[in-house]
Amino acid sequence: MLYFIPTPIGNLSDISFRALELLKTCELVFCEDTRVSKSLISLLNAKFHADIHIVKFIALHSRNEKEVLASIDLAIFEKNVAYLSDAGMPGISDPGRALVEFAQKHKLAYEILPGANAALVALVSSAFCKKEFIFMGFLANKGKDRQKDLEKLLNHPYPSIVYESPKRILSLIEQIAIYEPERQIFAMKEISKKFENKFKAKAQELLQILKTSNLNGEWVVIIEAKEKDFSHNTLCEQDILELDLALKSKAKLLAKMSGKNPKELYQKLLLSQN
Repeated sequence: MLYFIPTPIGNLSDISFRALELLKTCELVFCEDTRVSKSLISLLNAKFHADIHIVKFIALHSRNEKEVLASIDLAIFEKNVAYLSDAGMPGISDPGRALVEFAQKHKLAYEILPGANAALVALVSSAFCKKEFIFMGFLANKGKDRQKDLEKLLNHPYPSIVYESPKRILSLIEQIAIYEPERQIFAMKEISKKFENKFKAKAQELLQILKTSNLNGEWVVIIEAKEKDFSHNTLCEQDILELDLALKSKAKLLAKMSGKNPKELYQKLLLSQN
C-alpha cells in the first residue's frame, strides 16, 4: 500500500498519530529530499519515541521523477511504502502528483492522509473566504509570465492564495499596491512556528508595514476578491459574433477565448454565413 503522508510545516507536534503509526510499518520511503526526511524521522523518534526504522530513502522530485518512476519495481508496493514532501501536503506546490498518477496508471492501492497545509491555515486566518477560493501557489519569478500571473490574480472574483519567498514578498506587495492600492491583503509567515506573524491591511498600507518588518520565513498571501461583478462584464462568444469586425478578426478573438484553432473557427464562421 502506498501512503502519501503530510509532514509538519513548522511545529513537529502537528504530525498525526496515524502518520506516526504508518511510518513504523514502512521500510521504504520516497521523499522530496532524503536529507530533510532523514532528519524528520530522527526528530520524530526523539520527540515521540516513535521507533520508526526506514531502511531505504529514495529521492523523488520534479527533476528526477520520470527516471525514478520508470525504474520502480511494482513488487515494492506489496509492503507499506510512504511518500513524504519536505513540509506540508504532498502535491500542493510540492512533488507527489506524478506518483499519484503512477499509482492510478498501475492500479496500485494508495491513500492520501489529511494533514498540515499552509494555504488553508492562512485562508481561514484571513476571514476572506465565504465559499469559493483560488489557489495559485508560487507565481512566476519574473518577466512577462509574472506580470500575467499578477494581472490574473487581481482579477479573480474569489480570494486568491499565493505562496511567496522572503526575497520577493516586498516586491509582490509593491506591485499590487501600484495597481490596487485599496485592495485588502492578508499575509502570514512562519505558520505554526515560534515566530508566526499575521498582517492584514490595504495594499498600500501593508507595503509600509512590511518595509519595517522582519521578512524572514516562508509567506502565504491572501488577496481579497475583486468586488466587480464579472458575470455582467465578461465578453462571451455571442458578444464577439455581434461585433462589426472581419471574420478573421472574430476567429482570432474566439480562438484566444477558447484555445481552439483560429483557422478552424474561421471556416465555421464562413459556413455559418452561407
